[in-house]
Amino acid sequence: MVFKTMYALKEMLGLQLVGPFEILAGAHKNSKNPQPNFHLHWRFFYDPPEFQTILLGSEDTKHHIGYFRDTPDSLPSFVGENEAKKGYTITQMGDNVFAAVLLYLLKRRKERGGKKAEGESVESLETRLRDRAETLGLSLEQKTKGMKQRDKKVVTKTFHGAGIVVPVDKNDVGYRELPETDAGLKKICKAIAEARNDEERVKAFGPLQEMITFVQFANDECDYGMGYELGIDLFCYGSHYFHKVVKQLLPMAYSLLKRNLFGEILEAHLSSRSHDDLDQLSAQ
Repeated sequence: MVFKTMYALKEMLGLQLVGPFEILAGAHKNSKNPQPNFHLHWRFFYDPPEFQTILLGSEDTKHHIGYFRDTPDSLPSFVGENEAKKGYTITQMGDNVFAAVLLYLLKRRKERGGKKAEGESVESLETRLRDRAETLGLSLEQKTKGMKQRDKKVVTKTFHGAGIVVPVDKNDVGYRELPETDAGLKKICKAIAEARNDEERVKAFGPLQEMITFVQFANDECDYGMGYELGIDLFCYGSHYFHKVVKQLLPMAYSLLKRNLFGEILEAHLSSRSHDDLDQLSAQ
């Protein structure tokens, strides 16, 4: 019965509950893979360590919905969605799974041309979602009060758009801006990733190397958010040419911020970063 629950939304919305829901259903006990790496379970190509997949959507776009945490030991700050075939953008969908599923249902309805196109079962699901959320005291807003509070603590949006949060004290110690705009950094990344030969690539790495030096100064002066931002941006860009630099920047930032688990997840992901075979419970 519990196992069936994972497919409760599959027929009506094309969504499948995974991750923590598979654990609740005991799916890991029947795993075909003798040594599943849970750091990588449904970890899509652009998922930063802060993101944990809980719902699978369209296989075509690699659409998935997940919890986004600012620290490994905190409750999720919000639920977000990403389409890995399209890029690294994470879109916020409320702060709980009921809100996320309802928003997905409403968006899908709009795309399909209204209620008539989807039948009574989806309408009934909408009613049940709204009722249960009310009973549990959960907000169905896309942007809750808590999420707006978090926005005030976000030091920078980063490439993925969901933003990062680091402690900043009353003297403004904790974060300093990168010397490049997002557009400028993307231009530098493009020059490196698309360089025609090694010589050209080494030259294109110059401005980035300079930024890494600035990050080292920032870390010495407790502005840990700078290396965190640069690491996340380069991770988002996605080119394997940046993996070495990301490995240099992000585990260090996570360690300084006491978010070591995120560093472990990142290192596991970089050593096996892929668009395919993301189910750690099936045979490898």
